[in-house]
Amino acid sequence: MLTLLNLLSAVALLVWGTHIVRTGIMRVYGADLRRVLSRSVEKKPMAFIAGIGVTALVQSSNATTLLVTSFVAQNLVGLTPALVIILGADVGTAIMARVLTFDLSWLSPLFIFFGVVFFLGRKQSRAGQLGRASIGLGLILLALQLVVEAARPITQASGVQVLFSSLTGDIMLDALIGAVFAIISYSSLAAVLLTATLTATGVISFQVALCLVIGANLGSGLLAMLNNSGSNAAGKRVALGSLLFKAIGCVLVLPFIHVLAPWLDKLPVDDEELVIFFHVFYNLIRCVIMVPFTDPMARLCKRLIRDDQENDERLKPKHLDRSALDTPALALANAARETLRMGDVLEQMMFNFSKVIHGEPRQDREIRRLDDDVDVLYTAIKLYLARMPKEDLPEEDSRRWAEIIETALNLEQAGDIIERMSGDVADKSLAARRAFSPEGLKELDQLQEQLLNNLRLALSVFLSRDIASAKRLRRAKHRLRMMIRRFSHAHVDRLHQKNVQSIETSSLHLGLLGDMKRLNSLFCAVAYSVLEQPDDERDEE
Repeated sequence: MLTLLNLLSAVALLVWGTHIVRTGIMRVYGADLRRVLSRSVEKKPMAFIAGIGVTALVQSSNATTLLVTSFVAQNLVGLTPALVIILGADVGTAIMARVLTFDLSWLSPLFIFFGVVFFLGRKQSRAGQLGRASIGLGLILLALQLVVEAARPITQASGVQVLFSSLTGDIMLDALIGAVFAIISYSSLAAVLLTATLTATGVISFQVALCLVIGANLGSGLLAMLNNSGSNAAGKRVALGSLLFKAIGCVLVLPFIHVLAPWLDKLPVDDEELVIFFHVFYNLIRCVIMVPFTDPMARLCKRLIRDDQENDERLKPKHLDRSALDTPALALANAARETLRMGDVLEQMMFNFSKVIHGEPRQDREIRRLDDDVDVLYTAIKLYLARMPKEDLPEEDSRRWAEIIETALNLEQAGDIIERMSGDVADKSLAARRAFSPEGLKELDQLQEQLLNNLRLALSVFLSRDIASAKRLRRAKHRLRMMIRRFSHAHVDRLHQKNVQSIETSSLHLGLLGDMKRLNSLFCAVAYSVLEQPDDERDEE
Protein backbone atom coordinates (compact mmCIF):
# COMPACT_ATOMS: atom_id res chain seq x y z
CA MET A 1 0.00 0.00 0.00
CA LEU A 2 2.83 2.37 0.90
CA THR A 3 4.52 1.66 -2.42
CA LEU A 4 1.34 2.54 -4.31
CA LEU A 5 1.04 5.79 -2.36
CA ASN A 6 4.66 6.60 -3.23
CA LEU A 7 3.88 6.12 -6.91
CA LEU A 8 0.76 8.27 -6.74
CA SER A 9 2.60 11.01 -4.87
CA ALA A 10 5.42 10.90 -7.44
CA VAL A 11 2.92 11.32 -10.27
CA ALA A 12 1.24 14.14 -8.35
CA LEU A 13 4.63 15.79 -7.85
CA LEU A 14 5.27 15.51 -11.58
CA VAL A 15 1.95 17.19 -12.36
CA TRP A 16 2.59 19.89 -9.75
CA GLY A 17 6.10 20.55 -11.07
CA THR A 18 4.70 20.93 -14.58
CA HIS A 19 2.11 23.37 -13.25
CA ILE A 20 4.74 25.47 -11.46
CA VAL A 21 6.95 25.63 -14.56
CA ARG A 22 4.00 26.64 -16.70
CA THR A 23 2.78 29.36 -14.33
CA GLY A 24 6.30 30.72 -13.79
CA ILE A 25 7.06 30.91 -17.50
CA MET A 26 3.63 32.35 -18.30
CA ARG A 27 4.00 35.09 -15.68
CA VAL A 28 7.34 36.15 -17.11
CA TYR A 29 6.83 35.58 -20.82
CA GLY A 30 3.04 35.35 -21.08
CA ALA A 31 2.62 38.51 -23.13
CA ASP A 32 5.59 37.58 -25.32
CA LEU A 33 4.15 34.10 -25.92
CA ARG A 34 0.89 35.74 -26.90
CA ARG A 35 2.71 37.92 -29.45
CA VAL A 36 4.69 34.95 -30.78
CA LEU A 37 1.54 32.92 -31.31
CA SER A 38 -0.39 35.82 -32.84
CA ARG A 39 2.43 36.60 -35.29
CA SER A 40 2.98 32.99 -36.31
CA VAL A 41 -0.60 32.20 -37.32
CA GLU A 42 -0.26 33.61 -40.84
CA LYS A 43 1.70 30.61 -42.14
CA LYS A 44 1.10 27.02 -41.09
CA PRO A 45 4.81 26.01 -40.84
CA MET A 46 5.47 28.93 -38.49
CA ALA A 47 2.40 28.12 -36.42
CA PHE A 48 3.53 24.49 -36.18
CA ILE A 49 7.02 25.53 -35.04
CA ALA A 50 5.53 28.01 -32.57
CA GLY A 51 3.50 25.20 -31.03
CA ILE A 52 6.65 23.09 -30.58
CA GLY A 53 8.61 26.00 -29.10
CA VAL A 54 5.95 27.18 -26.67
CA THR A 55 5.33 23.63 -25.44
CA ALA A 56 9.05 23.07 -24.92
CA LEU A 57 9.10 26.25 -22.86
CA VAL A 58 6.06 25.56 -20.67
CA GLN A 59 6.74 21.80 -20.48
CA SER A 60 3.16 20.80 -21.24
CA SER A 61 1.02 20.46 -24.36
CA ASN A 62 -2.00 20.80 -22.07
CA ALA A 63 -0.74 24.24 -21.02
CA THR A 64 -0.29 25.27 -24.65
CA THR A 65 -3.78 24.00 -25.45
CA LEU A 66 -5.28 26.07 -22.63
CA LEU A 67 -3.37 29.15 -23.80
CA VAL A 68 -4.39 28.79 -27.45
CA THR A 69 -7.98 27.98 -26.49
CA SER A 70 -8.20 31.20 -24.48
CA PHE A 71 -7.00 33.16 -27.54
CA VAL A 72 -9.55 31.49 -29.80
CA ALA A 73 -12.31 32.04 -27.25
CA GLN A 74 -11.55 35.78 -27.36
CA ASN A 75 -11.32 35.87 -31.19
CA LEU A 76 -7.59 36.70 -31.04
CA VAL A 77 -6.58 33.63 -33.08
CA GLY A 78 -8.50 31.79 -35.80
CA LEU A 79 -9.54 28.16 -35.40
CA THR A 80 -7.39 26.81 -38.26
CA PRO A 81 -4.04 28.25 -37.07
CA ALA A 82 -4.96 27.26 -33.52
CA LEU A 83 -5.31 23.62 -34.62
CA VAL A 84 -1.90 23.84 -36.32
CA ILE A 85 -0.36 25.17 -33.11
CA ILE A 86 -1.96 22.31 -31.15
CA LEU A 87 -0.43 19.78 -33.56
CA GLY A 88 2.94 21.41 -33.00
CA ALA A 89 2.34 21.22 -29.25
CA ASP A 90 1.83 17.45 -29.49
CA VAL A 91 5.23 17.13 -31.15
CA GLY A 92 6.77 19.45 -28.57
CA THR A 93 5.56 17.43 -25.59
CA ALA A 94 6.83 14.20 -27.23
CA ILE A 95 10.27 15.75 -27.69
CA MET A 96 10.31 16.89 -24.07
CA ALA A 97 9.45 13.36 -22.99
CA ARG A 98 12.64 12.21 -24.70
CA VAL A 99 14.74 15.00 -23.19
CA LEU A 100 13.47 14.34 -19.67
CA THR A 101 14.44 10.64 -19.85
CA PHE A 102 18.14 11.50 -19.85
CA ASP A 103 20.04 11.15 -16.60
CA LEU A 104 19.54 14.65 -15.30
CA SER A 105 19.28 13.74 -11.61
CA TRP A 106 22.14 16.06 -10.70
CA LEU A 107 20.20 19.01 -12.06
CA SER A 108 17.19 18.52 -9.77
CA PRO A 109 18.74 19.80 -6.47
CA LEU A 110 20.53 22.55 -8.39
CA PHE A 111 17.33 23.86 -9.96
CA ILE A 112 15.40 23.65 -6.69
CA PHE A 113 18.11 25.40 -4.65
CA PHE A 114 18.62 28.36 -6.96
CA GLY A 115 14.88 28.54 -7.65
CA VAL A 116 14.03 28.91 -3.96
CA VAL A 117 16.76 31.53 -3.48
CA PHE A 118 15.50 33.70 -6.34
CA PHE A 119 11.79 33.15 -5.65
CA LEU A 120 11.90 34.01 -1.96
CA GLY A 121 14.38 36.84 -2.43
CA ARG A 122 12.66 38.61 -5.32
CA LYS A 123 9.18 37.13 -5.46
CA GLN A 124 7.45 39.87 -7.49
CA SER A 125 10.27 40.43 -9.97
CA ARG A 126 11.03 38.66 -13.24
CA ALA A 127 13.93 36.86 -11.56
CA GLY A 128 11.57 35.63 -8.84
CA GLN A 129 9.16 34.14 -11.36
CA LEU A 130 12.04 32.51 -13.23
CA GLY A 131 13.04 31.07 -9.85
CA ARG A 132 9.52 29.67 -9.58
CA ALA A 133 9.95 27.99 -12.96
CA SER A 134 13.33 26.63 -11.84
CA ILE A 135 11.69 25.07 -8.77
CA GLY A 136 9.11 23.42 -10.99
CA LEU A 137 11.74 22.03 -13.35
CA GLY A 138 13.66 20.61 -10.43
CA LEU A 139 10.48 18.97 -9.10
CA ILE A 140 9.81 17.45 -12.53
CA LEU A 141 13.26 15.86 -12.65
CA LEU A 142 12.87 14.64 -9.07
CA ALA A 143 9.39 13.27 -9.76
CA LEU A 144 10.63 11.31 -12.77
CA GLN A 145 13.19 9.57 -10.58
CA LEU A 146 10.55 8.81 -7.94
CA VAL A 147 8.14 7.44 -10.56
CA VAL A 148 10.75 4.95 -11.77
CA GLU A 149 11.78 3.95 -8.24
CA ALA A 150 8.20 3.61 -7.00
CA ALA A 151 7.03 1.68 -10.05
CA ARG A 152 9.80 -0.92 -9.86
CA PRO A 153 8.58 -2.77 -6.72
CA ILE A 154 4.99 -2.50 -7.91
CA THR A 155 5.80 -4.15 -11.22
CA GLN A 156 7.50 -7.00 -9.39
CA ALA A 157 4.38 -7.83 -7.38
CA SER A 158 2.70 -11.01 -8.55
CA GLY A 159 -0.79 -9.51 -8.49
CA VAL A 160 0.25 -6.60 -10.69
CA GLN A 161 2.00 -8.91 -13.11
CA VAL A 162 -1.15 -11.02 -13.43
CA LEU A 163 -3.19 -7.86 -14.01
CA PHE A 164 -0.92 -6.57 -16.74
CA SER A 165 -0.55 -9.99 -18.29
CA SER A 166 -4.20 -9.68 -19.33
CA LEU A 167 -3.20 -6.80 -21.61
CA THR A 168 -2.25 -9.01 -24.52
CA GLY A 169 -3.96 -9.04 -27.86
CA ASP A 170 -6.89 -6.62 -27.50
CA ILE A 171 -5.43 -3.44 -28.96
CA MET A 172 -8.58 -1.39 -28.33
CA LEU A 173 -8.64 -2.34 -24.65
CA ASP A 174 -4.93 -1.57 -24.29
CA ALA A 175 -5.36 1.84 -25.93
CA LEU A 176 -8.33 2.61 -23.68
CA ILE A 177 -6.28 1.78 -20.58
CA GLY A 178 -3.51 4.08 -21.86
CA ALA A 179 -6.07 6.88 -22.21
CA VAL A 180 -7.26 6.25 -18.64
CA PHE A 181 -3.63 6.42 -17.43
CA ALA A 182 -3.20 9.83 -19.07
CA ILE A 183 -6.43 11.21 -17.60
CA ILE A 184 -5.74 9.91 -14.08
CA SER A 185 -2.16 11.23 -14.07
CA TYR A 186 -3.33 14.48 -15.73
CA SER A 187 -0.41 14.12 -18.12
CA SER A 188 0.28 12.01 -21.20
CA LEU A 189 3.98 12.44 -20.36
CA ALA A 190 3.59 10.64 -17.04
CA ALA A 191 1.57 7.86 -18.71
CA VAL A 192 4.23 7.37 -21.40
CA LEU A 193 7.08 7.31 -18.88
CA LEU A 194 5.21 4.80 -16.73
CA THR A 195 4.62 2.65 -19.81
CA ALA A 196 8.33 2.77 -20.64
CA THR A 197 9.17 1.66 -17.09
CA LEU A 198 6.71 -1.25 -17.26
CA THR A 199 8.20 -2.31 -20.59
CA ALA A 200 11.78 -2.19 -19.28
CA THR A 201 10.88 -4.45 -16.34
CA GLY A 202 9.15 -6.96 -18.61
CA VAL A 203 5.74 -6.55 -17.01
CA ILE A 204 4.10 -5.75 -20.35
CA SER A 205 5.07 -6.70 -23.87
CA PHE A 206 6.42 -4.20 -26.37
CA GLN A 207 3.24 -4.45 -28.44
CA VAL A 208 1.06 -3.60 -25.42
CA ALA A 209 3.36 -0.67 -24.64
CA LEU A 210 2.81 0.79 -28.10
CA CYS A 211 -0.95 0.53 -27.65
CA LEU A 212 -0.70 2.24 -24.27
CA VAL A 213 1.35 5.09 -25.78
CA ILE A 214 -1.22 5.63 -28.54
CA GLY A 215 -4.00 5.55 -25.95
CA ALA A 216 -2.13 8.03 -23.75
CA ASN A 217 -2.11 10.49 -26.65
CA LEU A 218 -5.86 9.99 -27.04
CA GLY A 219 -6.28 10.52 -23.29
CA SER A 220 -4.56 13.92 -23.50
CA GLY A 221 -7.19 14.91 -26.09
CA LEU A 222 -10.00 13.80 -23.78
CA LEU A 223 -8.33 15.71 -20.96
CA ALA A 224 -8.34 18.87 -23.10
CA MET A 225 -12.06 18.41 -23.73
CA LEU A 226 -12.70 18.12 -19.99
CA ASN A 227 -10.61 21.20 -19.23
CA ASN A 228 -12.49 23.27 -21.80
CA SER A 229 -15.98 22.04 -20.96
CA GLY A 230 -16.77 25.44 -19.44
CA SER A 231 -15.36 27.45 -22.34
CA ASN A 232 -17.43 29.06 -25.07
CA ALA A 233 -18.14 27.44 -28.43
CA ALA A 234 -14.94 28.75 -30.04
CA GLY A 235 -12.79 27.32 -27.26
CA LYS A 236 -14.53 23.95 -27.33
CA ARG A 237 -13.85 23.65 -31.08
CA VAL A 238 -10.10 23.75 -30.49
CA ALA A 239 -10.26 20.91 -27.98
CA LEU A 240 -12.60 18.93 -30.22
CA GLY A 241 -10.30 19.35 -33.23
CA SER A 242 -7.32 18.17 -31.20
CA LEU A 243 -9.27 15.15 -29.95
CA LEU A 244 -10.45 14.21 -33.45
CA PHE A 245 -6.91 14.44 -34.84
CA LYS A 246 -5.67 12.10 -32.11
CA ALA A 247 -8.60 9.74 -32.63
CA ILE A 248 -7.81 9.60 -36.35
CA GLY A 249 -4.20 8.75 -35.51
CA CYS A 250 -5.37 5.91 -33.28
CA VAL A 251 -7.69 4.52 -35.97
CA LEU A 252 -4.96 4.62 -38.63
CA VAL A 253 -2.13 3.11 -36.57
CA LEU A 254 -3.73 0.62 -34.15
CA PRO A 255 -4.73 -1.93 -36.86
CA PHE A 256 -1.07 -2.21 -37.89
CA ILE A 257 0.39 -2.62 -34.40
CA HIS A 258 0.68 -6.40 -34.91
CA VAL A 259 2.97 -5.74 -37.86
CA LEU A 260 4.73 -2.66 -36.52
CA ALA A 261 5.67 -4.01 -33.07
CA PRO A 262 7.76 -7.04 -34.23
CA TRP A 263 9.54 -4.89 -36.81
CA LEU A 264 10.46 -2.19 -34.27
CA ASP A 265 11.44 -4.78 -31.67
CA LYS A 266 14.24 -5.94 -33.97
CA LEU A 267 15.98 -2.57 -33.74
CA PRO A 268 19.16 -2.53 -31.58
CA VAL A 269 17.58 -0.27 -28.94
CA ASP A 270 16.38 -1.02 -25.41
CA ASP A 271 12.63 -1.47 -25.12
CA GLU A 272 12.36 1.47 -22.71
CA GLU A 273 14.15 3.78 -25.14
CA LEU A 274 12.19 2.35 -28.05
CA VAL A 275 8.87 3.21 -26.40
CA ILE A 276 9.96 6.84 -26.00
CA PHE A 277 11.24 7.02 -29.59
CA PHE A 278 7.98 5.56 -30.86
CA HIS A 279 6.10 8.23 -28.90
CA VAL A 280 8.21 10.95 -30.56
CA PHE A 281 8.00 9.70 -34.13
CA TYR A 282 4.35 8.69 -33.89
CA ASN A 283 3.40 12.26 -32.93
CA LEU A 284 5.81 13.81 -35.41
CA ILE A 285 4.56 11.81 -38.40
CA ARG A 286 0.90 12.08 -37.37
CA CYS A 287 1.00 15.82 -36.84
CA VAL A 288 2.98 16.63 -39.99
CA ILE A 289 0.58 14.59 -42.12
CA MET A 290 -2.46 16.25 -40.55
CA VAL A 291 -1.34 19.88 -40.85
CA PRO A 292 -2.77 20.21 -44.42
CA PHE A 293 -6.14 18.96 -43.14
CA THR A 294 -6.60 21.65 -40.46
CA ASP A 295 -8.93 23.69 -42.70
CA PRO A 296 -11.44 20.83 -43.24
CA MET A 297 -11.18 19.95 -39.53
CA ALA A 298 -11.96 23.56 -38.57
CA ARG A 299 -15.06 23.52 -40.77
CA LEU A 300 -16.17 20.19 -39.28
CA CYS A 301 -15.75 21.48 -35.72
CA LYS A 302 -17.80 24.58 -36.53
CA ARG A 303 -20.58 22.32 -37.83
CA LEU A 304 -20.49 20.06 -34.79
CA ILE A 305 -20.37 22.90 -32.23
CA ARG A 306 -22.67 25.80 -33.00
CA ASP A 307 -22.11 29.34 -31.76
CA ASP A 308 -23.41 30.14 -28.30
CA GLN A 309 -26.90 31.60 -28.21
CA GLU A 310 -27.26 34.39 -25.68
CA ASN A 311 -30.43 36.34 -25.06
CA ASP A 312 -28.49 39.33 -23.77
CA GLU A 313 -24.72 39.33 -23.89
CA ARG A 314 -24.45 42.12 -21.35
CA LEU A 315 -25.90 39.87 -18.65
CA LYS A 316 -22.88 37.58 -18.86
CA PRO A 317 -19.16 38.42 -18.88
CA LYS A 318 -17.52 37.62 -22.19
CA HIS A 319 -13.78 38.06 -21.65
CA LEU A 320 -13.02 36.69 -18.17
CA ASP A 321 -11.32 33.50 -19.26
CA ARG A 322 -10.22 31.51 -16.20
CA SER A 323 -7.61 29.57 -18.15
CA ALA A 324 -5.70 32.85 -18.62
CA LEU A 325 -5.24 33.43 -14.88
CA ASP A 326 -1.79 31.82 -15.00
CA THR A 327 -0.73 34.59 -17.39
CA PRO A 328 -1.13 37.89 -15.50
CA ALA A 329 -0.65 40.08 -18.60
CA LEU A 330 -3.37 38.22 -20.48
CA ALA A 331 -5.72 37.95 -17.48
CA LEU A 332 -5.38 41.68 -16.77
CA ALA A 333 -6.11 42.42 -20.43
CA ASN A 334 -9.24 40.29 -20.15
CA ALA A 335 -10.36 42.17 -17.03
CA ALA A 336 -9.66 45.50 -18.75
CA ARG A 337 -11.78 44.49 -21.76
CA GLU A 338 -14.65 43.57 -19.43
CA THR A 339 -14.27 46.90 -17.64
CA LEU A 340 -14.61 48.66 -20.99
CA ARG A 341 -17.91 46.81 -21.44
CA MET A 342 -19.05 48.37 -18.16
CA GLY A 343 -18.19 51.75 -19.70
CA ASP A 344 -20.27 50.92 -22.78
CA VAL A 345 -23.28 50.09 -20.60
CA LEU A 346 -22.82 53.33 -18.65
CA GLU A 347 -22.75 55.26 -21.91
CA GLN A 348 -26.09 53.73 -22.83
CA MET A 349 -27.44 54.64 -19.39
CA MET A 350 -26.41 58.25 -19.98
CA PHE A 351 -28.24 58.31 -23.32
CA ASN A 352 -31.38 56.89 -21.69
CA PHE A 353 -31.12 59.39 -18.84
CA SER A 354 -31.16 62.21 -21.37
CA LYS A 355 -34.45 60.80 -22.67
CA VAL A 356 -35.86 60.68 -19.15
CA ILE A 357 -35.05 64.35 -18.66
CA HIS A 358 -36.91 65.12 -21.88
CA GLY A 359 -40.08 63.39 -20.70
CA GLU A 360 -39.77 59.65 -21.45
CA PRO A 361 -40.47 57.90 -18.11
CA ARG A 362 -40.28 54.41 -19.66
CA GLN A 363 -36.54 54.80 -20.04
CA ASP A 364 -36.23 54.79 -16.23
CA ARG A 365 -37.03 51.06 -16.22
CA GLU A 366 -34.41 50.45 -18.91
CA ILE A 367 -31.82 52.35 -16.86
CA ARG A 368 -32.52 50.11 -13.87
CA ARG A 369 -32.01 47.02 -16.01
CA LEU A 370 -28.75 48.41 -17.37
CA ASP A 371 -27.55 49.16 -13.84
CA ASP A 372 -28.18 45.52 -12.96
CA ASP A 373 -25.94 44.59 -15.91
CA VAL A 374 -23.24 46.93 -14.58
CA ASP A 375 -23.48 45.22 -11.17
CA VAL A 376 -23.17 41.78 -12.78
CA LEU A 377 -20.06 42.79 -14.71
CA TYR A 378 -18.50 44.48 -11.68
CA THR A 379 -19.03 41.42 -9.49
CA ALA A 380 -17.53 39.16 -12.16
CA ILE A 381 -14.47 41.41 -12.58
CA LYS A 382 -13.99 41.67 -8.83
CA LEU A 383 -14.10 37.90 -8.31
CA TYR A 384 -11.86 37.34 -11.34
CA LEU A 385 -9.19 39.73 -10.04
CA ALA A 386 -9.52 38.24 -6.55
CA ARG A 387 -8.11 35.01 -7.99
CA MET A 388 -4.95 36.96 -8.86
CA PRO A 389 -3.49 38.02 -5.48
CA LYS A 390 -1.96 41.44 -5.93
CA GLU A 391 1.03 40.64 -3.71
CA ASP A 392 2.12 37.81 -6.02
CA LEU A 393 2.21 39.99 -9.14
CA PRO A 394 5.18 41.87 -10.59
CA GLU A 395 5.20 45.58 -9.77
CA GLU A 396 3.88 46.73 -13.15
CA ASP A 397 1.09 44.13 -13.18
CA SER A 398 0.24 45.01 -9.59
CA ARG A 399 -0.31 48.67 -10.55
CA ARG A 400 -2.50 47.61 -13.49
CA TRP A 401 -4.46 45.28 -11.17
CA ALA A 402 -5.18 48.22 -8.87
CA GLU A 403 -6.18 50.48 -11.79
CA ILE A 404 -8.66 47.94 -13.11
CA ILE A 405 -10.34 47.23 -9.78
CA GLU A 406 -10.54 50.95 -8.94
CA THR A 407 -11.95 51.85 -12.36
CA ALA A 408 -14.51 49.04 -12.19
CA LEU A 409 -15.56 50.20 -8.72
CA ASN A 410 -15.91 53.81 -9.91
CA LEU A 411 -18.02 52.74 -12.88
CA GLU A 412 -20.25 50.62 -10.63
CA GLN A 413 -20.79 53.58 -8.30
CA ALA A 414 -21.48 55.80 -11.31
CA GLY A 415 -24.16 53.36 -12.45
CA ASP A 416 -25.86 53.59 -9.07
CA ILE A 417 -25.79 57.39 -9.25
CA ILE A 418 -27.30 57.46 -12.75
CA GLU A 419 -30.04 55.05 -11.63
CA ARG A 420 -30.86 57.29 -8.66
CA MET A 421 -30.84 60.42 -10.83
CA SER A 422 -33.24 58.78 -13.28
CA GLY A 423 -35.56 57.72 -10.47
CA ASP A 424 -35.55 61.21 -8.96
CA VAL A 425 -36.45 62.82 -12.29
CA ALA A 426 -39.19 60.26 -12.93
CA ASP A 427 -40.70 60.69 -9.46
CA LYS A 428 -40.20 64.39 -8.72
CA SER A 429 -40.55 65.86 -12.20
CA LEU A 430 -42.45 63.62 -14.60
CA ALA A 431 -44.87 61.99 -12.14
CA ALA A 432 -45.46 65.30 -10.35
CA ARG A 433 -45.90 67.06 -13.72
CA ARG A 434 -43.18 69.55 -12.94
CA ALA A 435 -41.00 70.50 -15.90
CA PHE A 436 -37.56 72.04 -15.91
CA SER A 437 -37.28 75.57 -17.23
CA PRO A 438 -36.05 75.82 -20.83
CA GLU A 439 -32.80 77.39 -19.59
CA GLY A 440 -32.31 74.71 -16.94
CA LEU A 441 -33.04 71.90 -19.39
CA LYS A 442 -30.52 73.35 -21.83
CA GLU A 443 -27.88 73.50 -19.09
CA LEU A 444 -28.54 69.87 -18.10
CA ASP A 445 -28.17 68.83 -21.74
CA GLN A 446 -24.82 70.61 -21.97
CA LEU A 447 -23.58 68.92 -18.81
CA GLN A 448 -24.87 65.59 -20.07
CA GLU A 449 -22.96 65.98 -23.33
CA GLN A 450 -19.75 66.96 -21.56
CA LEU A 451 -20.10 64.04 -19.13
CA LEU A 452 -20.39 61.65 -22.08
CA ASN A 453 -17.27 63.12 -23.62
CA ASN A 454 -15.39 62.76 -20.35
CA LEU A 455 -16.56 59.16 -19.98
CA ARG A 456 -15.35 58.27 -23.45
CA LEU A 457 -12.01 59.98 -22.88
CA ALA A 458 -11.68 58.25 -19.50
CA LEU A 459 -12.17 54.83 -21.09
CA SER A 460 -9.56 55.72 -23.71
CA VAL A 461 -7.10 56.76 -21.00
CA PHE A 462 -7.84 53.57 -19.05
CA LEU A 463 -7.05 51.47 -22.11
CA SER A 464 -4.03 53.36 -23.47
CA ARG A 465 -2.59 54.80 -20.23
CA ASP A 466 -1.38 57.72 -22.33
CA ILE A 467 0.04 60.60 -20.29
CA ALA A 468 -1.07 63.35 -22.69
CA SER A 469 -4.62 62.01 -22.77
CA ALA A 470 -4.65 61.74 -18.97
CA LYS A 471 -3.68 65.42 -18.66
CA ARG A 472 -6.37 66.30 -21.18
CA LEU A 473 -8.92 64.37 -19.11
CA ARG A 474 -7.87 66.18 -15.96
CA ARG A 475 -8.37 69.55 -17.68
CA ALA A 476 -11.79 68.37 -18.92
CA LYS A 477 -12.71 67.51 -15.34
CA HIS A 478 -11.92 71.03 -14.16
CA ARG A 479 -13.85 72.57 -17.07
CA LEU A 480 -16.98 70.62 -16.21
CA ARG A 481 -16.68 71.58 -12.54
CA MET A 482 -16.54 75.22 -13.57
CA MET A 483 -19.61 74.67 -15.79
CA ILE A 484 -21.51 73.17 -12.87
CA ARG A 485 -20.57 76.13 -10.65
CA ARG A 486 -21.66 78.60 -13.34
CA PHE A 487 -24.96 76.79 -13.93
CA SER A 488 -25.62 76.65 -10.18
CA HIS A 489 -25.29 80.44 -10.02
CA ALA A 490 -27.54 80.78 -13.10
CA HIS A 491 -30.20 78.64 -11.39
CA VAL A 492 -30.09 80.83 -8.29
CA ASP A 493 -30.51 83.88 -10.53
CA ARG A 494 -33.65 82.34 -12.00
CA LEU A 495 -34.94 81.75 -8.48
CA HIS A 496 -34.29 85.41 -7.74
CA GLN A 497 -36.28 86.27 -10.86
CA LYS A 498 -39.11 84.08 -9.47
CA ASN A 499 -39.13 81.68 -12.42
CA VAL A 500 -41.98 79.32 -11.47
CA GLN A 501 -40.53 76.24 -13.21
CA SER A 502 -37.14 76.80 -11.58
CA ILE A 503 -38.74 77.18 -8.17
CA GLU A 504 -40.76 73.94 -8.55
CA THR A 505 -37.74 71.90 -9.65
CA SER A 506 -35.06 73.71 -7.65
CA SER A 507 -34.28 70.88 -5.21
CA LEU A 508 -34.20 68.31 -8.02
CA HIS A 509 -32.14 70.55 -10.30
CA LEU A 510 -29.46 71.29 -7.70
CA GLY A 511 -29.41 67.62 -6.70
CA LEU A 512 -28.74 66.64 -10.31
CA LEU A 513 -25.90 69.14 -10.52
CA GLY A 514 -24.32 67.61 -7.42
CA ASP A 515 -24.75 64.09 -8.82
CA MET A 516 -23.18 65.12 -12.12
CA LYS A 517 -20.23 66.56 -10.23
CA ARG A 518 -19.75 63.19 -8.49
CA LEU A 519 -20.09 61.35 -11.81
CA ASN A 520 -17.43 63.60 -13.29
CA SER A 521 -15.05 62.80 -10.43
CA LEU A 522 -15.63 59.06 -10.79
CA PHE A 523 -15.10 59.14 -14.57
CA CYS A 524 -11.92 61.21 -14.38
CA ALA A 525 -10.28 59.37 -11.46
CA VAL A 526 -8.39 57.16 -13.90
CA ALA A 527 -6.37 60.18 -15.05
CA TYR A 528 -4.70 60.48 -11.65
CA SER A 529 -3.74 56.80 -11.46
CA VAL A 530 -2.03 57.16 -14.85
CA LEU A 531 -0.30 60.42 -13.95
CA GLU A 532 0.94 58.97 -10.65
CA GLN A 533 2.97 56.22 -12.29
CA PRO A 534 6.47 56.09 -10.69
CA ASP A 535 8.37 56.59 -13.94
CA ASP A 536 6.34 59.56 -15.12
CA GLU A 537 6.69 63.16 -14.07
CA ARG A 538 3.70 64.57 -12.28
CA ASP A 539 2.10 67.58 -13.76
CA GLU A 540 1.72 70.35 -11.19
CA GLU A 541 -1.81 71.61 -10.89
